[in-house]
Amino acid sequence: MDRHLIDIKADVRSALIALNALSGGAMTLFAVDGNRLMGTVTDGDIRRALIAGGSLEDSVESIMHRDFLAGRGDNDLALAISEGRRRGIALLPVLEGGCVADILDLNKFKTALPIDAVLMAGGKGERLRPLTENTPKPLLPVGGKPIIDYNVDELEACGVERIFITVNYLAEQIEAHFASREGRAKVACVREPRRLGTMGSLALVEGLQCDNVLMMNSDLLTTLDFEDLYLHHVKSGADLTMAAVPYNVSVPFALMRLEKDMVKGLVEKPTYNYFANAGVYLMKRELLSRLNKGEYVDAPDFVSRLIDDGGMVSSYPIEGTWIDIGSPNDYKYANELMNRKLM
Repeated sequence: MDRHLIDIKADVRSALIALNALSGGAMTLFAVDGNRLMGTVTDGDIRRALIAGGSLEDSVESIMHRDFLAGRGDNDLALAISEGRRRGIALLPVLEGGCVADILDLNKFKTALPIDAVLMAGGKGERLRPLTENTPKPLLPVGGKPIIDYNVDELEACGVERIFITVNYLAEQIEAHFASREGRAKVACVREPRRLGTMGSLALVEGLQCDNVLMMNSDLLTTLDFEDLYLHHVKSGADLTMAAVPYNVSVPFALMRLEKDMVKGLVEKPTYNYFANAGVYLMKRELLSRLNKGEYVDAPDFVSRLIDDGGMVSSYPIEGTWIDIGSPNDYKYANELMNRKLM
């Protein structure tokens, strides 16, 4: 990090030498007073200053760009990363109290989502028997890798630091799988004493710290953009955001348009387009106060009650791949995709 920092009192010649040493990487300097960020310097800033009559003996302070983008290390960091990518910025400083705490390379760093995640992994996967007789569905391999690991690894790559997994059926196998896992994210398993439904198991999770919690099925295979989901959720102001997938219904017959028993028209083989629940929910943590420990609660009931009580629920359409691996055909298709590296 230090090689990207330069004191505001240093001269332009020193800035050029420092920039030259960065050749081959992101050539941006951050001008600091002590460690307090005051501006940025690129070779373009220097070139414009020299054309305007400046000299190599001028101070960095006189040529630096003062209108810089920075993350603050709190809930706006994901927003700053997104804006930095939109502007084509390579390096994003992260500030604490105005001082440079870190510098993120946006070519390597995906995002830093301020959310906790809970993956549901307690189901029996009965439709996949006999594959799930001795192996819990989330640990079934897809493309040589357990299904659940795709989701855990992606969440970790998005900067999620705390991931909780609710387990029930063959729980000891999932617990053993993650006991030896190494990575930046902390992964903890939470046992359900019995089936508590999609949302009921959330009441058992202790240690949630972020303002927003992601809840999702662990056996989904998807290219869902978690950063975009989060940004959509925040911008919408929703209490809860549901990811959605398009679902089309084609009727192979002509449908009658009726008024009582009179036919007023025919619609030939219509197709209806809907959005279906994708099994991914991002919600404000305060909503968990609506759950009672040990109570069975499914997601549709939870969402319906929230809407009835005046809560704001938004939808986020998934673009790309979404497979709910619930049948042998789904499992076969998912393996074909991953073996051909189509995701």
